[in-house]
Amino acid sequence: MLKPPAGTNAVVLVLHGGRERGTEPVRRHNLAYLRMVPLARALRAPGVEVWNLRYRVRGWNAPSLDPVQDARWALDKIAELHPGKPIVLVGHSMGGRTALRVAGHPDVVAVCALAPWIVPGEPFEQLRGRALLIAHGDQERMTDPAKSLWFARQAKTVTDRVARFNVEGDGHAMLRRARDWTRLVVDFVHGELGLEPVAPDIANAMREASPRGLDVPLGGSRG
Repeated sequence: MLKPPAGTNAVVLVLHGGRERGTEPVRRHNLAYLRMVPLARALRAPGVEVWNLRYRVRGWNAPSLDPVQDARWALDKIAELHPGKPIVLVGHSMGGRTALRVAGHPDVVAVCALAPWIVPGEPFEQLRGRALLIAHGDQERMTDPAKSLWFARQAKTVTDRVARFNVEGDGHAMLRRARDWTRLVVDFVHGELGLEPVAPDIANAMREASPRGLDVPLGGSRG
């Protein structure tokens, strides 16, 4: 947990990836967990507390949905400690799917899903009234960008504030263009929390009618 020096006005809950099945514990050296550590650090800002959740076990494990249970526990704990404060969810891969599943929590205002693992029939009604940003690399080999595009189109029917970016030249690990992924996430989260103006590329994508704002190339450095 990364606490701001002077009080908490908002919380970001960061959710790492995993596997379809797996009951082994998630250790601190797990690569999926470690991948989100620098991103969690980058999200720190005055008044923003960042929680980098480490699941109990590595798998999605349907029908028990272990990471969903863990994320709901974390959301309830955040709401207990910081009642009424806005929460933004940031998840990668299985963590992206988890973030989308728990978006209906009353304190969640926005969701950022990075290379999310989406399956046909994934629910989307819980995103009503939330802002959603999805990003997927065009060199992806682990999760399907076509399914995240399908999901973005479904989400657009319940909330106008949806944007989806193609991160050109990168894949599932988000390493080749790590700086651009990070900048996109920070811009989205801090914009939704009102810490800075919404970045022009995100604002423009959200204003576009479906599907143009849901298939936006993220080309070039974002700083």
